[in-house]
Amino acid sequence: MRASSFRVPVHPPAPPRPFPGEPEEDDEERFTDRPCYEFNAALGDASDDRHCRHCRHYLTSRCPHIDEFLDDVDDLSPE
Repeated sequence: MRASSFRVPVHPPAPPRPFPGEPEEDDEERFTDRPCYEFNAALGDASDDRHCRHCRHYLTSRCPHIDEFLDDVDDLSPE
């Protein structure tokens, strides 16, 4: 039997969450203009607005913030 291995991404910690009662950052600001942004050329030029959803690394193992995106998902189980 062959042992499997996996890669653990190394990235800086996610920005701190606001305390209860404090307004949360707007998603537009939270997922926009990050230094790791790299435009996905498969999209049209008009989409290059520096939003994470248009980044080549969005929701991939290459994204240094993948944990933050997955934390934003309410339920990952199939229905």
